Amino acid sequence: MKLTRKMVLSRAKASELHSVRKLNCWGSRLTDISICREMPSLEVITLSVNSISSLEPVSCCRQLSELYLRKNRIPSLAELVHLKGLPRLRVLWLAENPCCGTCPHLYRMTVLRTLPQLQKLDNQAVTEEEVSRALMEGEEVTAPSREDLGNGPPELSYTLSAVDAATETTQDPLSLGEGEASSDQGQLGLKPTSRDRFPPFSQREAASSRTSREEPKVCTVAGGRSAQRLR
Repeated sequence: MKLTRKMVLSRAKASELHSVRKLNCWGSRLTDISICREMPSLEVITLSVNSISSLEPVSCCRQLSELYLRKNRIPSLAELVHLKGLPRLRVLWLAENPCCGTCPHLYRMTVLRTLPQLQKLDNQAVTEEEVSRALMEGEEVTAPSREDLGNGPPELSYTLSAVDAATETTQDPLSLGEGEASSDQGQLGLKPTSRDRFPPFSQREAASSRTSREEPKVCTVAGGRSAQRLR
């Protein structure tokens, strides 16, 4: 889903994009945030629990100080290159993205080497010692390659529960109003799509079912053994 002008102005309660300073788009199923290029005054934005894969549009938000991106589809730490030109960025929440990899320490050191001005990363305060170590232990990132951009990683599936929403909005500074919270929690509490409990068999399955009644069934169990079911 694309973040539109109408959505931004409605959520920010603003009349013009250039005047938007804070924006909360938590759990909005967003994939395209290109409109951020038109929000130069943006200071705080919550984009957690979406399907965003590129940070390039955010590079135009020169006043940005806090960026929340937990649970998205950021494929590579190379995307951090787009944040290097944001002099006021102090808070970044990037956890639970594909780019975090399997080594938490290397991930944190690489982020801090790239963005040494951060004061808080993934809801954990950054120390001067960490920043110093990051220069030696973190990896240098370069601009995303075409392969990185490609089609992106497989879409991640998250269960958006009311509890998860409450946790995120408590940590993020843009808490929802009572009306919005009730509405969002109702939408985020996933309900399984109704399906027939017993779907109809095709004619071939039906014929197979009738045949199976006349023959003893063989059940495969752990270890590859089989046992004949007595009728």
